[in-house]
Amino acid sequence: AMIPRPSVVILAAGLGKRMKSTRAKVLHTVLGKPMVVYVVEAAIPIAGKAIVVVVGNQAEEVQREVAMRADVMFALQDRQLGTGHAVQCALPHLPAECEEIMVLCGDVPLINSTTLMTLVVEHTRVRRDVTLLAVDMDRPQGYGRVLLGPGGQVMGIVEEADATDEQRAIRTINSGIYCINRRFLEEALPRLTNENAQGEYYLTDIIRIGHQSGKKVGAAWALHPNEVLGINTPQDLARVEAILKGQAVDMA
Repeated sequence: AMIPRPSVVILAAGLGKRMKSTRAKVLHTVLGKPMVVYVVEAAIPIAGKAIVVVVGNQAEEVQREVAMRADVMFALQDRQLGTGHAVQCALPHLPAECEEIMVLCGDVPLINSTTLMTLVVEHTRVRRDVTLLAVDMDRPQGYGRVLLGPGGQVMGIVEEADATDEQRAIRTINSGIYCINRRFLEEALPRLTNENAQGEYYLTDIIRIGHQSGKKVGAAWALHPNEVLGINTPQDLARVEAILKGQAVDMA
C-alpha cells in the first residue's frame, strides 16, 4: 500500500535568545544558507507542497527567505506561547485530506529525508496515534529522556531538570520531531496546559496525554545523533558547519 503523504509543520517562530543576536534564530546561515531552509528541503520529499512554516519573530523576513527557495505555506504565530500553540496556529493551513502530521523544528538543519521517511513509514505501519523521533546518545545531557515501556511503547518524556538519577542514565532522547495522527492532535491540543516554569504550551505534553488516554504512542530512531542536533548557540552553529564540512569529530 502507498504510504499516505503527511503534511509537515516546521516550527520557525522563535527568536533564539542564546544566539546573542537580534536576528531570528532560523535565519542564521549554515554554510551560507539559512538553517530553516535545510529543514524545508528535507521535508519536501516527504510532503511535497503540504508544508506549513510557522513564523513569528521577523516573520516577513523568514517568510521571504524561505519563499525564495521553496513553494510552501506560512502560518503566523503572533505571540510566542510555546510549541503546542505554534502547531495550533498551523492547523487551519493544512490540507483537509491530510491524516498524519509531522512536526519538525526549524533549527535542526542536519535532519535528512530518509530518517523522516522511516518515521512516517513506521508511524503509519503500526497505526500509531503519535510517534516521536528518538536517538540514542552516549552523552544525553541537556535532552529530554524517553521513558519506554516493556513493549517498546513510549510512557512519557522527562526533562533533565525533572529527572531522577536513574532516569538521567537513560540514553534515549527525544528529538522534538513527531508524526501525529491529525484526529488525535486536534483532540490533544486543547488539553495542553501552560502550568510550567516557562508558562508555555508544550507539544511534548501530547506524549503524556496520549499515554494517559490509552493511545498508541511509540518511537522511531534516527540512525545518527548528529541529525537531530538543534542549534541554540553560536557554538552549536559552528559545530554543525564543521560536521557539514566533514571536519567534525563526532561528539554525540
